[in-house]
Amino acid sequence: MTIPFQRTADTVRGAGAEAAALAGHLLRYPTGVPPERQPRPCPGRYAAAPAHHGPVLLLHGFIDNRAVFAPLRRALGNHGWTHLHALNHSPLTRDVRAAAVLLARHVEWARQAHGGAPVALVGHSLGGLIARYYVQRLGGDELVDTLVTLATPHEGTTAALLPTPFPITRQLRPSSALMSELRLPAPDCRTRFTAVRGELDELILPGPHAWLRHPDLAADNRLIAGAGHIGLPSHPRAVESVRLALEAGERGRTGAEEPPTERHAS
Repeated sequence: MTIPFQRTADTVRGAGAEAAALAGHLLRYPTGVPPERQPRPCPGRYAAAPAHHGPVLLLHGFIDNRAVFAPLRRALGNHGWTHLHALNHSPLTRDVRAAAVLLARHVEWARQAHGGAPVALVGHSLGGLIARYYVQRLGGDELVDTLVTLATPHEGTTAALLPTPFPITRQLRPSSALMSELRLPAPDCRTRFTAVRGELDELILPGPHAWLRHPDLAADNRLIAGAGHIGLPSHPRAVESVRLALEAGERGRTGAEEPPTERHAS
């Protein structure tokens, strides 16, 4: 009886942490409504910066904004990442493909603004799917060497089968045309992926659909115990996973990559 009791206690603690994360995010939400001011491209501005200080673009999820990344930005900043830019996309976004085209413009800007440095992407939920479509289907792997997704429905989610007024949710269904397109071969995709999912995610169902399992894509899948959907971007273990993935991207530029794997973080 000890194991079931322990699981129940862990679930209760996880639910409490998710509720606290949601409350914190609601307080921060108004600060993320205005778009972030972006510096003008200046090719020589960051020429002397180390390669690992290349730009990182953060893309939020459905009906959210850049405020969700405040704890992550603070943590990464404490570890030396100074070129962090959180993007806002419209809450009325209707199509992942169209959003990926807009993301391409931001990546081009980041390359120009930071002296041609490689770009890394971090996407939460829908944001991760938009970023994946860009690198996998639109040739974004030429500019993006690392993509980290947090609670992203890589294989869709049955939660999207529920009635909803938002057209984009139909693309998140496991049997959608978009999911079928993402299952197509991608033998030349060079981006390295890390897919992080929360053990208690209430929106990505079944949970393993938040992992990236594609035969042509190099992916490191990580499970964060006790984490839900909203709280994942601010969960300490998830934040650490993002940092480690960015560091792995840096090592990859020098040829010292680690093989992809599936990992569990408690």
